[in-house]
Amino acid sequence: MGNRWHYVITGPEDTPYHGGQYWGTLMFPPNYPFAPPAIRMHTPSGRFQPSTRLCLSISDFHPKSFNPAWEVSTILIGLLSFMTSDEMTTGSVSTTATERKYLASRSRWWNSTGGGSHAKNPAQKGNVKAGDGGAKFRGEWPEVDAENWEWIKKNKLDPATGNRLDGENGSSCRPQLGIASPSGNQAQAVVDAVVQQRDAGRGWIYRNKLLVAGAAIFIYVLIARLVHGDGLA
Repeated sequence: MGNRWHYVITGPEDTPYHGGQYWGTLMFPPNYPFAPPAIRMHTPSGRFQPSTRLCLSISDFHPKSFNPAWEVSTILIGLLSFMTSDEMTTGSVSTTATERKYLASRSRWWNSTGGGSHAKNPAQKGNVKAGDGGAKFRGEWPEVDAENWEWIKKNKLDPATGNRLDGENGSSCRPQLGIASPSGNQAQAVVDAVVQQRDAGRGWIYRNKLLVAGAAIFIYVLIARLVHGDGLA
């Protein structure tokens, strides 16, 4: 058994992931913080295999290198830092910057539609099935999902394919992508994390106050739900 956190991070400026909305999970073992979490990113990014455990120095692949003093915010900043590097490891893939930009432009659509109704992923442990109509994302992030659907309508995207309904896909695969803060402002250098504890958690969770710092990294983190269990439903 373990404790699962869901996160959403935004791709930093000056990277191919700029404005992309990347959803994933951190699966903490019962003895956290003395052991690291398993880290997955579900949203296709062109950098990581979707829903695959990532081999990072901050993940469960390397328990001896994990520092118990590292908070959840530290882990997520480390993940984003690795994401923007060129280093390869288990769970990472090699694609072009153009492909990564294209996937970033479709990330909101993918999260809220499950990749459309035409795509399916194998039902493997820990995986999120594409083609689920965005049910899993919507269950974890109802507010963000509502924003995504407004964005999909505004940009005239076909929910089934992610393509523009007006046929202008050549110029429109890079629509406005920033995730608005509650005040409507975007692209802040440092954004406070928003925490919503929907279920009663264990003691260590209440000590993890997420404040994401680091002016060089633009990160928007939403930790929304703690779920008990071993895999994603």
